[in-house]
Amino acid sequence: MVEERIERCNFNEEPLEDMYVECLFIGCSFMEVKLGDTVFENCTFESCDFSLAHLNQTSFHDAVFTNCKLMGVDFSVANPFSTFEFEQCILHYAIFTGVRLTKSCFIGCDLLEADFSEANLQGIKFIDCNLDSVSFSNADLIGADLSSAYNITINPNHTKLRNASFSESNLKGLVAHLGIKITG
Repeated sequence: MVEERIERCNFNEEPLEDMYVECLFIGCSFMEVKLGDTVFENCTFESCDFSLAHLNQTSFHDAVFTNCKLMGVDFSVANPFSTFEFEQCILHYAIFTGVRLTKSCFIGCDLLEADFSEANLQGIKFIDCNLDSVSFSNADLIGADLSSAYNITINPNHTKLRNASFSESNLKGLVAHLGIKITG
């Protein structure tokens, strides 16, 4: 399917095409859908629900998600060459373990308990994002921008942080593992 506008489609009831190119999905439900080998190239998803969707071998090339719900989605099983941008999305419990997300962008997202362990996040941007209880264990955050993110807790002993940007207010999340108190 090429350059189509797909609105309020429930993909639990409608079959998926093998490939979507430059399509716009608005208000669609992919909730718990097995997307399999589906390819989404230069597609935009607005107000869609991907909660608990199964992404085994699914490909997203330059996919943009705006105001979407992606709770519990395991991105680590998607095609490793997928590229994403997320804006105003709910990504609670999302799994990005071992995923290469270099130069991707998260804007105004809520990533409660998301897992970025062992992910390559070089140059990534977390702009105004809630990173409460997010795991960055053994992740590569070299050159990442976390300056406007909040609720950050990262152990620098287990994460590459060279040239990463932080605001003064979120620095306490870098020393939390030391068990010290910061006052003032």
